[in-house]
Amino acid sequence: MSRLKFLTGIIWFLCTVTTGCGYHFSGGGELPGGIRKLSIGVFENMTRETRLETQIADDLIYRFSKYDNIKLTDKSASDGHITGVIRSAIVTTATHATSSVAAERRILVTLDVKLTSSDGRLLWSANAISAYETYAVGSDESQSELNKKSALATLSSRVAERIYYRLTDNF
Repeated sequence: MSRLKFLTGIIWFLCTVTTGCGYHFSGGGELPGGIRKLSIGVFENMTRETRLETQIADDLIYRFSKYDNIKLTDKSASDGHITGVIRSAIVTTATHATSSVAAERRILVTLDVKLTSSDGRLLWSANAISAYETYAVGSDESQSELNKKSALATLSSRVAERIYYRLTDNF
């Protein structure tokens, strides 16, 4: 009897593995409008966080460069162009060490992104994309600032990934 259960289990496993369930990860598909050659511009930065616009653009370039179905190029040779505006970067206290001293802070970044064709048509847009990251408040201001920059780097990478998956999601 146990041999029959074992064989049934093997057959069930093979059927499940070979037929699949249709599930797949989002992203990795085509860009809207059939864009194959893409340029990514530096975002407009309306915050006080220096270099955040460059960091997000660099992370987007890195994310798109990992896939063969899209060629990154300059704007004059592209089919489509990604631009965006970083609307806000708000720092709040996440946890307190004492009633008046912060132990951790959280930075929340919100941005708008759009993909336009080479002739200026809007192909895709997403407003109010946001992400946050928490960082430790250091013993001095310079340590807190380093922790904040590290949090912004993590946040930037996460935002670039989110934009990539939303742009290439073909559900």
